[in-house]
Amino acid sequence: MNGGTQEFGTLLRRFRTDRLLTIQGLAQASGVSVRGIGDLERGRRAAPQRRTVAALAAGLGLDADECDRLFAAAREDRSRPSAPLSVRTFPRGIEDFVGRRYELLTLAGLAAEAAGPGSPAGPARAGASPTVVAVSAPPGMGKTALALQAARVLADRFPDGQMVLDLRGTDDDPPPATEIMLHVLKAFHVADTEIVEAGATGQAGLYEKLLLDRRCLLILDNARDEAQVAPLLPRRGRSMCLVTSRKVLTALEGVHRMSLRELSPQEAITFLGGMIGEERARREASALSEVASRCGYLPLALRIAGSRLATRTGWTVRRLADRLAVDKRRLDVLVAGDRKVSTAFDLSYQQLTPDAATLFRRLSAVPGPDAGAACAAHLLGRDLPSAEDVLEELVEAGLLDIIGDRFRMHDLLRLYAHSRLEAEEGEDGAEAVRTGLYRWLLDTTVVAGRWFEPGHGAPSPSYQGLVDLSSTALSRQWLRSQGINWLAALRAAADAGDHAVVVEVAESLHWFSDQWIFWGHWPEVFRMAADSAETLGDDAARARHLNYCAWTLIVCERRPADSLPISTEAHAVATRAADVAQQAWAHFYQGWAYRNLNQLVRGTEHFGRAAALFASADDVHGSLQARHGQSHILLLRKDAAAALTSFEETLVFLEAAGAAVEPHIAAATRIGVASGVGRSLALLGRWEEAIARMRAVVRHCAERGDTAAESRHLVHLAEVLIAAGRGDEAREALHACVTLAPGADPQRIADARALLLRLREGQ
Repeated sequence: MNGGTQEFGTLLRRFRTDRLLTIQGLAQASGVSVRGIGDLERGRRAAPQRRTVAALAAGLGLDADECDRLFAAAREDRSRPSAPLSVRTFPRGIEDFVGRRYELLTLAGLAAEAAGPGSPAGPARAGASPTVVAVSAPPGMGKTALALQAARVLADRFPDGQMVLDLRGTDDDPPPATEIMLHVLKAFHVADTEIVEAGATGQAGLYEKLLLDRRCLLILDNARDEAQVAPLLPRRGRSMCLVTSRKVLTALEGVHRMSLRELSPQEAITFLGGMIGEERARREASALSEVASRCGYLPLALRIAGSRLATRTGWTVRRLADRLAVDKRRLDVLVAGDRKVSTAFDLSYQQLTPDAATLFRRLSAVPGPDAGAACAAHLLGRDLPSAEDVLEELVEAGLLDIIGDRFRMHDLLRLYAHSRLEAEEGEDGAEAVRTGLYRWLLDTTVVAGRWFEPGHGAPSPSYQGLVDLSSTALSRQWLRSQGINWLAALRAAADAGDHAVVVEVAESLHWFSDQWIFWGHWPEVFRMAADSAETLGDDAARARHLNYCAWTLIVCERRPADSLPISTEAHAVATRAADVAQQAWAHFYQGWAYRNLNQLVRGTEHFGRAAALFASADDVHGSLQARHGQSHILLLRKDAAAALTSFEETLVFLEAAGAAVEPHIAAATRIGVASGVGRSLALLGRWEEAIARMRAVVRHCAERGDTAAESRHLVHLAEVLIAAGRGDEAREALHACVTLAPGADPQRIADARALLLRLREGQ
């Protein structure tokens, strides 16, 4: 803070208090504004020009000696044209700044480019361009704290001044750019006469010339929009301007952009620990971690929670953690004095258009962390282009994050949005929004899932849904991206007793589940459906879903022994229902379980029974799978010749069935058969043929995007390469396996790592 200005302000305050005058009284006596006098006394603006000093002296009734002292203090300040600005003030709490290391390093790098070599102040280089950084983030994310920390860290690079200006963008009537310019001009001691002569039209020129000749750091905090901030951005010179806003300010050109996210869990815990003391934080580490999580790692919420704990030393951290655990009360708990998380959110919400406010509220009904444009269109009752426009408004307002083609809302914003939904549309209205969304999710799930079901396939030509489900790839993508959402809707349907809906949805997902084996929720999906079928008294449906449950335990959970009671029950229920096909599937899953348990005789027996029953039921898909299962039994017995023949016969059956087999089932079976043929050839020592087959299998899996199958067959390829004595190529296959994207078979990843270790130890 400038010494002369502080002396002038101190002297002015002393003269005023000696005369028992309030600031309002002096303002009335002198004609100088209350705000102006307050800023002068606190050192927040430069000492005024002579006529303002004279007005203050007259209002105070100073004698000649006192007048001389006041004028001398003002002259001293004005005699320092290159002195740092007087507005380098920082709010309390900046000292406990935590995190944002990457952002500060980025800003430091940009500042170094802006200020240029050396530190002395001086005129700008010819053609020099200022650096402008736009920092955007949702409310409460700590934009201002970052800006103030940056001002401190970078101050030495900008010796001609560092100014922090609050643009009050969330106010009903924020200051226009001309008012901000005038404030900057006065702070830099531009003479009042020069400002008056320039007039309103010439102020921008004075402002531009001022910044051209100096190296300054301007923090334009809390900008409302581009119209407010664009005139304040310098066009030439070596200054740096850091703009913070809740909005993205998309229309600003030629700026560096930075968006803030939540603090990391560790940063949040460190921040809280600094507020409540290390010993207390260490003593209740688990509860403190819960508090940080319930605050969504949002800096404003963390500061409020930390303040509550710091001022309530008799509280345990667990007490606050438990209060925050109740969703409906969380925002009410996050209050400390006049600080409220909900107030910060109010300011952004109140600036939304009616459509955007409606969508913001209704997005709180989405059960998962994100949603797409189709979901938004359903919630608004609009077409996709209209919904996308409204979503963009919410993104621009900082109330939604965009990740690819998905839109995500912070947890605390979601709670706030739900409170607005209930307040403005009523509890019944909120429930209607949720029920309608869940119905839409389940209807879309059925259409997408049936792409993979024999006898269904593509949606009917009359389908007019909001989601493009015109291919298996698009359907697969939607089902995966919306898994959390439609699963929540399915659970709600089960809880509400909509058992027919639960069964229908699960039915539509049976063959799709092969496309997403390691999702983790298939046992729950098919168990819910089996229970719903039992309630409906539908034995045939119950048998089907018990069989599906058995499959999940064998393949998804790797618990073949636990699957046997389920498939046995499925067989009994199917027998009672006289459902031959489900009796066959029960035997098939028992054969699969026994095969995985290495009880090959029993596995062969059940696969044989399944094959016979499938044939009698004219079930082509079941017959194909039974043949495939029998072939694998022969492979495990190391009866290479018989296995090779069986796999080839399975392929002949598949080709003869033609269009009777669903394309994706046919493709997956061809891959499985090709792998079986390759491994059979390896047992026969026909290495080149075997390796070529296995490499083709891996390639086809990758082309289909079937990461689970790719991981499985990469391990099989490596095993064949090891047996062939080609260790280097085996290592390549195993490394490819362990570096696969999510969706790979975790057991195969573990197998690949174990084989790599074996190969290293064998060197």
